[in-house]
Amino acid sequence: MTINKNTIAYNITTVLGIVLVWRGVWYMLDKFDVWFFGGSHLWTAVAGFIIGLIILYLPDKDLKEIEKI
Repeated sequence: MTINKNTIAYNITTVLGIVLVWRGVWYMLDKFDVWFFGGSHLWTAVAGFIIGLIILYLPDKDLKEIEKI
């Protein structure tokens, strides 16, 4: 089995990119909570939960993806 250095570099940069995007979104949502809700995460957590369920439900009209959790 040979290891391709380009594949490893591509995979590492892909993972790093995903982590950095997630980190940025996380901090932006925290700022949103501070600006609009006085630091309370309740409303954005509830909204995020509902939006997440809708996103999982719409493609195939079921929530089987949640069974994997």
